Amino acid sequence: MDIEFFEPAEAAALMRCTESWLRDGATSGRFPHACWGKGKIIFTSEHILEIAKLSEILPGGTGSPSGSLPVTNERLIGTRSKVRLATAN
Repeated sequence: MDIEFFEPAEAAALMRCTESWLRDGATSGRFPHACWGKGKIIFTSEHILEIAKLSEILPGGTGSPSGSLPVTNERLIGTRSKVRLATAN
């Protein structure tokens, strides 16, 4: 088995982000995670990879490369996304 398990502090150090950002993302349902025992949040190496992909911003950011998806289906994260969403409508 090649899966590693990380507590939020360990995962945050690995990802160079804050522990609270990871916890907030997990509890709000934005980030994949596991819960053990009485709600203890655990991240696997696969979860961390998926979080990195979810947080990725690609050049152009207008949807899919073929342009077949509308801008409103684009994953929007942070305050800049609110501005992009407002200007797109």
